[in-house]
Amino acid sequence: MKQSEIFRENAENCAHLAESAPSEPTFNRYKRMEAAWRALANEQDWLDGEISPARIAMANGHAPVASSQV
Repeated sequence: MKQSEIFRENAENCAHLAESAPSEPTFNRYKRMEAAWRALANEQDWLDGEISPARIAMANGHAPVASSQV
């Protein structure tokens, strides 16, 4: 199993935990954890050469940076 798949499974677990969270702060914490695991999965896909840097920026909610802006 690829590392990014493990990260996505962790994200899904956090999503399920958020659904049954007893309070709003707990719900928010699990949702932040879910987002972090998904970002790690996308980053791992990039490290493995499966997606381009522009796609990972968009997947993580950021606009891609043009090379002239770096």
